[in-house]
Amino acid sequence: MKSEQLIEHLVPDREMAAPSYLQVADKLTQLIESGEIPPGQSLPSERVLAEKLQLSRTTVRRAYDELRAKDYLSTHGRAGVAVKTPPRLSPRLGRLKGFTEEMRELGMKPSTRLMERDIVTDRTLSSLFERPTTAQFLRLVRVRLGDGTPLSREVAWYDLSAAPALTEWNVVGSIYQYLYEYCGIALTCGEQTIEAVMSSPTEMAVFEFAEPGPCLLLKRKTYSASQQMIEYVEGTFRGDAYAYRLTLNLEQPPLPSKYPLWRAEAGRPGCLRGRR
Repeated sequence: MKSEQLIEHLVPDREMAAPSYLQVADKLTQLIESGEIPPGQSLPSERVLAEKLQLSRTTVRRAYDELRAKDYLSTHGRAGVAVKTPPRLSPRLGRLKGFTEEMRELGMKPSTRLMERDIVTDRTLSSLFERPTTAQFLRLVRVRLGDGTPLSREVAWYDLSAAPALTEWNVVGSIYQYLYEYCGIALTCGEQTIEAVMSSPTEMAVFEFAEPGPCLLLKRKTYSASQQMIEYVEGTFRGDAYAYRLTLNLEQPPLPSKYPLWRAEAGRPGCLRGRR
């Protein structure tokens, strides 16, 4: 939203009983929640906004403080104010780990909001897990948060014939750790795909999107040391917060001896650098 348009939206109604600072704060809240002011957009400084709206700086400061209390604004520099953006995460792929461990590696506090928990039987799931059609699975629908910000909505299924103790799990902490300590199951490998998708209405509500936004859909099958499938999970991660990293190595036969000046770069297997 352009500065001129923003000012027009924020002009308080002098005839209203509500204080001017609350009117400005409410209008800003509506614009942020609707997406008209996108994450990362800078707002006028207190001095500039006060001049444009013909208000005191104290009034504008109180309006901005209302939004800071809702965790909608960040302050940078002396007077710079911007709409907060979700944390930009860049976890590495290539090693099996759960959400809890990943957040801790990134220096964030993980938490979970349990939406649904039930025990189900399903022919499609039974086929996927290579189990009888009467097999039971623990189904969990969870919102996963990092430092209080919703980062993913996850639907996961667990084979109860392999891990019956999961029926007693209180859904606190790492399920991988619980499987190891209380079920005697060490998860050793997984198969994972990543797809680009648009958020569904349910995910829009979870991520507080004003309109459908890009997301990453992760699908993972996780196996025990005996190659028994224990977990199947589909997690939708907000696209404005995730950028996965993957280190790629090029496999080539050794260079022939006629190229003595070429050598492998130290610490970077698979990468070659030439010297003259």
